Amino acid sequence: MAELLLLGALWGASFLFMRISAPEFGPAALVFLRVGGAALLLLPLALLRGQGAALRRHAPALLVLGLINSALPFALFMVAALALGAGLMAVFNATTPLWTAALAWAWLGERPAGLRIVGLATGLAGVLLLAGSEADLRPGAHGISPAWAVAACLLAAALYAWAALHARRRLAGVPPLAVAAGSQVAAALLTLPTAWWLWPAQAPSAGAWASTAALALVCTGLAYLLFFRLIANAGATTAVSVTFLIPGFAMAWGWLLLGEQPTPTMLAGCAVILLGTALSTGLLAPGRRQKQ
Repeated sequence: MAELLLLGALWGASFLFMRISAPEFGPAALVFLRVGGAALLLLPLALLRGQGAALRRHAPALLVLGLINSALPFALFMVAALALGAGLMAVFNATTPLWTAALAWAWLGERPAGLRIVGLATGLAGVLLLAGSEADLRPGAHGISPAWAVAACLLAAALYAWAALHARRRLAGVPPLAVAAGSQVAAALLTLPTAWWLWPAQAPSAGAWASTAALALVCTGLAYLLFFRLIANAGATTAVSVTFLIPGFAMAWGWLLLGEQPTPTMLAGCAVILLGTALSTGLLAPGRRQKQ
């Protein structure tokens, strides 16, 4: 339980660090620094554990995973960080299991039934509630409107869902550490040219650098290691339940450190989305406890 709470706190803090660093670095440079720092932490560990052959053998699939599970969604969330609070971004991130269920239905023919369909509908209602409250098309201080930021968050969550299905089909049986390290190396290579081209003209502050280092090494590299440790020791279902902790931690960090006050609409939308997620993933299915 302590590891699960720690992981929720780390991934919740990632939205805080994006809020701090994105305005100074810009999304392009920040996403490269995030994945590059994580790669520097994870790749040596994977090689020390003899997983170099797995990295080479599955390089094409890892390249795709790095694109759709890190490079693109991280960039989208960093764009959103220019207009939305940390807590709100985390709530939209929590729609990933809903997208996974919907894509598995459309792509793999895994038709949901009963409460899972109710869960998808409930989660969609929560998304519409929150998106409607942020549907302002007027650009903010950084040129991004809240409405476009919401769209970026939802697209990022959909990419995470696609990545999960891609990993299930193309990387089944590959050691998790190799998947994490390979995908981060791939993402770093993919984002390097854009980061070089769009590197900030004004040097970011020491605080922005510190925030970026924490985002890369702690909230990405260390969090990946903790996540895979949870999967090994407690099972995938327990590890994935961190989804329910991230929005709360993100709201708490944003409130404590940035003064971002959660609104009643945000809290209500979060509750509806998490309820829909629990139903659509089967976590609230009747008799679930007895079947385990």
